[in-house]
Amino acid sequence: MSYEIAFAPLVPLWIVYGVAALAIAITALAFFRRLSGWALRGLAVAVIALALAGPALQEEASAPLSDIVLLVEDRSASQRLSDRAVQTAEAAEALAQRLAERPNTEVRRITVGDGADNAGTQLMTALTEAIAEEPKARIAGAILLSDGRLHDLPAAPDLPAPLQLLLSGEETDWDRRLIVSNAPAFAILDEEITLTLRVEDQGAVPTGLGPAELSVSVDGAPARTVRVPVEQDMELPLTLPHGGRNVIEFKVTAVEGELTDRNNSALVQMNGVRDRLSVLLVSGVPHAGERTWRNLLKSDSSVDLVHFTILRPPEKQDGVPVTELSLIAFPTRELFLDKIDDFDLIIFDRYKRRGILPALYLDNVRNYIENGGAVLVSAGPDYANVDSLYRSPLGEVLPGEPTARVVEEAYLPRVTEQGQRHPVTEGLAPIEGDPNWGRWLRQIEVDPKESDVVMTGIDDLPLLLLNRVGEGRVALLASDQAWLWGRGFEGGGPQLELLRRLAHWMMGEPELEEESLTAEAVGQQIRIIRRSLDGDVGAVTITAPDGTESEVTLEEVSPGRYEALFAGNDMGLYRLAEGDHEIVIGLGPAAPREFEQTIASGDDLGPLLASTGGGVWNMTDGVPAIRDVRPGRPAIGRGWIGLTPRDATEARDISRVPLLPAWAVLLVVSMLIIGAWLREGRS
Repeated sequence: MSYEIAFAPLVPLWIVYGVAALAIAITALAFFRRLSGWALRGLAVAVIALALAGPALQEEASAPLSDIVLLVEDRSASQRLSDRAVQTAEAAEALAQRLAERPNTEVRRITVGDGADNAGTQLMTALTEAIAEEPKARIAGAILLSDGRLHDLPAAPDLPAPLQLLLSGEETDWDRRLIVSNAPAFAILDEEITLTLRVEDQGAVPTGLGPAELSVSVDGAPARTVRVPVEQDMELPLTLPHGGRNVIEFKVTAVEGELTDRNNSALVQMNGVRDRLSVLLVSGVPHAGERTWRNLLKSDSSVDLVHFTILRPPEKQDGVPVTELSLIAFPTRELFLDKIDDFDLIIFDRYKRRGILPALYLDNVRNYIENGGAVLVSAGPDYANVDSLYRSPLGEVLPGEPTARVVEEAYLPRVTEQGQRHPVTEGLAPIEGDPNWGRWLRQIEVDPKESDVVMTGIDDLPLLLLNRVGEGRVALLASDQAWLWGRGFEGGGPQLELLRRLAHWMMGEPELEEESLTAEAVGQQIRIIRRSLDGDVGAVTITAPDGTESEVTLEEVSPGRYEALFAGNDMGLYRLAEGDHEIVIGLGPAAPREFEQTIASGDDLGPLLASTGGGVWNMTDGVPAIRDVRPGRPAIGRGWIGLTPRDATEARDISRVPLLPAWAVLLVVSMLIIGAWLREGRS
């Protein structure tokens, strides 16, 4: 039971204050005017003001509440090293039993696992959430069972009681880890980049270990092993072997006795990109669509374009002296013999044989294709006559043979069924129905050879043909009317997108490969993507970092595109194989955050523990006794840790008895007024 004076005003407080002020004013006025009975009248008004305030004697019946102790168990990945999990489990059970024997105490056990998205151990976040769910006045303390390696210290709550840390681990623990820094997301092909590596030892490191063995593997190829010093930064020069994603795996050979080898390896994934793309554009004759290719290629800042237009062929005789010509001479030998390999793509736009390029030069272009080059022929009427480029050594590799027929007729270009599956024309037109495009007005009839016909025109005649020759690529566009789309004729069409894809496919961009197996990480899953023109796609065999194999069946999500999701349980290098296609992909961060620091330590938590009166207790010293300590006193000592009893109570019943009943107020006020009147009468 507890008693106190409480007020329950009968009227708004401003009225009470007003009456009190009036009493003071009347009393002061009567006093200064020396009126008899002034004190009794002022006292009467004061009693009225007090009665309006509603004074009452409040009696409260309450019951004591139990103290709450938060027991937070760290079960993150670093806590599963060595015998820490067993240490923590045994200590948690022993503490829970001792706390249960403690009178007037409740225990709240909280388990903290691995943070999502490599966030690390979120001990303080879990503690904050637990405190928010309990009355703060009942929390007698919190005990953390952990290795002290947490990653959310700024989220620490304002604790009303001691915070203790029971530290797992052994004094003899030591570990070796590999650190890779200065690793960019992409690198220029054929240019050397430098990565910075460091092998670092932590904890009670044994003597006489010597240098570490470092192996480096690119895209799962056989690794190269070198011996490297420990505790020194090393610069490793590296050149990416191909465009697209390159997966580089670094691994330090594990040493007997170290805590874990999970931090002995690191995956670095870099995209290989070309610095500049060199394109040679040769226009055989000026025409309305000549600037189509030029504008397309010049719009890409990564393309170096060399463009020649043949305005004055050798057979043209107009009497103008050569010395007065301002045109640049066509450097045929330099371009087609000496420096042809410097170009990533050669485009012949309405070019025909006019004696400018001898057969030897065109034969060298054919060799250029077979050795990995790319040639695109944009054909006009010249392709159908006797001076056609097909009637040269280059004809052996061109994908379409002209029939000498030029069709001058409006038609709508259409994407073939195979074109719907090819990345150059995929998604340009609806699968069913005619596309909403403008028509073209001319087409060169060709007989396709071994090639992929991805677009057709009049009477389903081949319009766009693609083929691979040796290590290179060749394409034939059997019309010179693509510029109509760029001019918006009859609504235009996807001219820029089509020609951009075509040019980049010719130059071997990885994302435009028609037969490919790729993968991308989506959180802890792998999205597998397989492109195929013929649809002959089998199951993908996945080899996990621990060597286990799984098979995943792909589903066709769009023409020529097959996908599947695979859940990877472990971080590391995964190998994917389907038929002749093999790739590797790294899942998870380059260095998991949980294993950056593996040696148990309470240094990070030290200031926070000290501010609450708590401290660090090693689990190897056994389970400490539990004592009660007063607020503000040290809560840890030799063989014990302390909690602060809160003595919280809960109100069960409240009763009030008015100190001034109405009849008593009326009687007192009346007596005071009568007394003042009698006092004045005697005067």
